[in-house]
Amino acid sequence: MLSMSDVLAIDLGQSGTRFKQGSLEISSERGKVAGENPLPALKAVFQQTQRFEAEVVALSCTGFYGVVSEPEKYLELCKEYFGAQRVAVIDDGLAGYFGALNGRNGVVLSVGGGVVAIGGMNGKFAHRDGLGNTFGDEGSGFWLGKLAITKALACSQGRGDDPEMVDYFKDEIAEYFALEIRNSVDAVNLATRTAKKVLDAADAGVSTATAIVDEGAYLLAQTAVSAWYGCGGTKADFPEFVIQGGPVRNATYSTKIALEINAKLPNAVIVQSAGDNLDGATWIANNLRHDAPPLLLWAGL
Repeated sequence: MLSMSDVLAIDLGQSGTRFKQGSLEISSERGKVAGENPLPALKAVFQQTQRFEAEVVALSCTGFYGVVSEPEKYLELCKEYFGAQRVAVIDDGLAGYFGALNGRNGVVLSVGGGVVAIGGMNGKFAHRDGLGNTFGDEGSGFWLGKLAITKALACSQGRGDDPEMVDYFKDEIAEYFALEIRNSVDAVNLATRTAKKVLDAADAGVSTATAIVDEGAYLLAQTAVSAWYGCGGTKADFPEFVIQGGPVRNATYSTKIALEINAKLPNAVIVQSAGDNLDGATWIANNLRHDAPPLLLWAGL
């Protein structure tokens, strides 16, 4: 096994980038912006971050959408900035899987502004959703907020019959109408920010919000279970499931998702995450010295 100082783990996200080498952990506010590819995003981050030296760099990156490619280009970049000899280029969903379960068989369902589920069984992996908010990310924070604002706007125009939605989301309705461009990044951010309020509305008994949350839980469970079957799992198995991310910190939402999972997979065990993407990238650097396409590719082996 490599020493801790030999491995530099990096997690490129949408809200920032984190670095970990041994006990040292630092972060940058610069992440991958919308429409940007991971490689130029990492270069921009590296240019404004302190230099490390590392034999192996393990890169967990958002923006691959389940298909990692061209690891040699990432090795070239990491050789320039860190003197790296080997690089693991990892879809962030897979890094999250290994961080949460340390390689054990199961599924990690990560729910934030988007959604991705990674299933793993005996070295075989499956990636589900992670398709972006236009055609995917069902049950995500964006999805919850978008549906709630859509329903609230409809009710405000007399196209719905739940006046509580208009009252509960009056600020979001006003913010929507104040947008200069109503299908802009600002609109996406508005929807994502509204997720917690949707979950609070459901907890408060607002019927339309409750229906949205129920549907989201069903769809997320479907995504997670599909990941288990996709990696070769069966209904008779006893997989571990981790449900993590901002929206599922709401106890009602996480409980509903768990119940939906157990309705489909009665033997599934819901467990707490053991770690995060940085931990997963470090685990891969030390324990998985081979490709696992399309989610993990090495260069320099």
